[in-house]
Amino acid sequence: MEYFNEIEERVVLVGVQVNDNEDTYESLEELEELAETAGAVTVGKIIQNREAVHPGTYIGKGKIEEVRTLALAMDATGIICDDELSPAQLNNLERELDCKVMDRTLLILDIFARRAVTSEGKIQVELAQLRYRSARLVGLRNSLSRLGGGIGTRGPGEKKLETDRRLIRTRISALKQELSQVEKHRDLIRSKRARGNIKTAAIVGYTNAGKSTLLNTMTGAEVLSEDKLFATLDPTTRLLNLDDGQQILLTDTVGFIRKLPHHLVEAFKSTLEEAKYADYIIHVVDASNPQAEMQMHIVYETLQELGATGKKTITLYNKQDAVSVEQVRDFRADYTLKISAKTGEGLSELKELLGKLLAEDQIYIERVFPYQEAGKIQLIRDYGQLISEEYTEAGIVVKARVPMEIYTRVT
Repeated sequence: MEYFNEIEERVVLVGVQVNDNEDTYESLEELEELAETAGAVTVGKIIQNREAVHPGTYIGKGKIEEVRTLALAMDATGIICDDELSPAQLNNLERELDCKVMDRTLLILDIFARRAVTSEGKIQVELAQLRYRSARLVGLRNSLSRLGGGIGTRGPGEKKLETDRRLIRTRISALKQELSQVEKHRDLIRSKRARGNIKTAAIVGYTNAGKSTLLNTMTGAEVLSEDKLFATLDPTTRLLNLDDGQQILLTDTVGFIRKLPHHLVEAFKSTLEEAKYADYIIHVVDASNPQAEMQMHIVYETLQELGATGKKTITLYNKQDAVSVEQVRDFRADYTLKISAKTGEGLSELKELLGKLLAEDQIYIERVFPYQEAGKIQLIRDYGQLISEEYTEAGIVVKARVPMEIYTRVT
């Protein structure tokens, strides 16, 4: 894997299970994958069953001693908790364990700091980092004195860590202004798309479900596609030409994950809202993942939080090349297809389905327009899809698809 040359971090993962319905073990498995993506090696895992998370130290006193003993035995450089810690929990655990303490949110922020490429992505990551850290300055200062690099110290936000809250608030305010300019630009692009009357489909899904691979295979886009969590952060939109001449815009979005930090949802709202403003949702599911059902639930929860519900949804059971037993069903989708974005299986059926959905909202016309009615053709260009036009002695021969609301104005 492609990591920076820096100290190797050895970490112990800690989780709390508060009821029997929680899949804390699977959550720690995912946390291990996140840690690996951030360049750390997991040397141990500990789960405590409790009625509730300890308000002061996350885990109970006896478990703290167990974590300390394991960390010493495995020569760990720090621990990572599977939930977001409060400033008090972070402070107290640092003091009790006398080692670096991180939480799931800090880990995800660290990965995002690595993945951010565009100026918008970097602004969003720094904003999320500062919001997270502003409430934790005291605890973080204690740990920073012995970090010497590693998870939680990289990225655009690091230069402001040891400043006081006033300076951080000033920086947050400046970043918000920068982000608002980016959002205005994104809104302008959306409005231009709307005027062009080309429908859009947002590709959503759990991180590493194969969204970028799908976009690349369908449109020839060159989006980074790796078998890693959060391989891509920045949304990419590409035009897809369907076999029947229709067109649709496909937008790749940042992957979702369980316990997606609130700071990230807020900072990346303008990016995530691509799904909110899309006409259709293409939900990509890693059908080979044993946790596929849970991952689908997380995606729908996040879409609801973003207000991106009530749209026609196509669920794609991806990675069929790696599926041995069918184990996932999505009853909330309008349409479902089995595909492999890697091999191309099922993608022709997806194109046919997209063409069918587009055609449902339009009426196909063939008509000869007298030259004095040429203005109606501009109306078709503005609101419909002009398939062909031919200038003859009798007039302009037009083949087009138009929305129902302007059909009477062009016939």
